[in-house]
Amino acid sequence: MTVNNIWVITDDQNAVGELCDGGRQLGKQVSVILFSDQNRAQEAISSGADQVYLFGQAGESVMIEDYSKSIAELLRAEKADLVLVYSSIRGKLIAGRIATQLGISVLSNVSELTVDDGSIIVKHMVYGGAAIRTEKALTDTVVVTVGSGVFEAMPKDAARQGKVNEINPNVDNAGIRILETRPKQGELVNLSAAKRVVGVGRGFAAQEDLKMAEEFTALVGAEMACSRPIAEGEKWMSKERYVGVSGVVLKPDIYIALGISGQIQHMVGVNHAKTLVAINKDKNAPIFKQVDIGLVGDLYKVLPKIAEKIKAQN
Repeated sequence: MTVNNIWVITDDQNAVGELCDGGRQLGKQVSVILFSDQNRAQEAISSGADQVYLFGQAGESVMIEDYSKSIAELLRAEKADLVLVYSSIRGKLIAGRIATQLGISVLSNVSELTVDDGSIIVKHMVYGGAAIRTEKALTDTVVVTVGSGVFEAMPKDAARQGKVNEINPNVDNAGIRILETRPKQGELVNLSAAKRVVGVGRGFAAQEDLKMAEEFTALVGAEMACSRPIAEGEKWMSKERYVGVSGVVLKPDIYIALGISGQIQHMVGVNHAKTLVAINKDKNAPIFKQVDIGLVGDLYKVLPKIAEKIKAQN
C-alpha cells in the first residue's frame, strides 16, 4: 500500500537518487525540494522526481535553513503526507524547523519505512544500535530524517518527464547570517553506492600498515572503509569512511572486515550487505556470529596470501 504525496528535501545532490527511489516505493507522487539550479533539477527528475521545487542557491549571507518557514508553508499547502529529509547536519536542522512550523515531531535516523493501511510505519535504532524501535506515525504530515543506505538509487532515466517550479522564498534568518565560508576538510567518497567495501579495524597495529589493506582493496575493486576507532580515535582515516550507527550505513554486494571485532555499533552499518566476510585472529570475536564467511587468522599473514591467490587467477 502507498500514500499519495511524498516529498524529498536534501542539501546533498548525491542523496537525491536514493530518496527518490524510497519515495517511489512508498508513494504515488514524489516532489523534490532542491537548493540548486536547473541542471540539478533535471537530474532529480531523471532520478525519479515528478516535480522539483527549486529554491535556488542561498545568497552569501543566507543559510538554506532560513527557507524553512517557506518550505513548511509549501508542504502545508500541498498537503504532504511524508517528508523524507536527508540526514546531513543541515538536513536535520531543516527537519526540526519544518516540524516546529507544522506543529509535529521529527522521526530521526529511520532505518526502514513501510505503509500499512494508509499509516506510515518507521523503524529506527535506539540505545546506540542495540535495539530497533517500531513506531506508527499519527499526524497528517510525517517528517523523517533518512541517512545513506536506507534506500538504493535506481539507474537514472534521461527520458523521464517532470515539472520544475522555481520558488522565490521568504527568508527567516532569526538574526543569524553567514560571516565566512570555508571548504570542509575531508574526502569526497560515496560509500553507500559502493558494491564492494573493505573495512579495517583495530586489528591493524599502525597507520602505515593500512597500506596493505589499501592494496588489497584496489585488487578486489572495492572502496575502503573503517570502524569508528580508526576514524575518530586514531584518526588514521577520514570520518567520511567510518561505518556504523552514527556513521555510514552500507548495502554492498560484499563487505570484507579486516581486524574488526564486530561490536553492534559497527555491525548495524553493514548488516544489509548481501555477503559478510571477516578475518580476525580472535576466534571469539563477536563478528563471527554474524558473517557468512569467517577466517580465524593473523591478517598480517593471511591477507598477503589471499592477495597472491587473487593475482594468480587474474
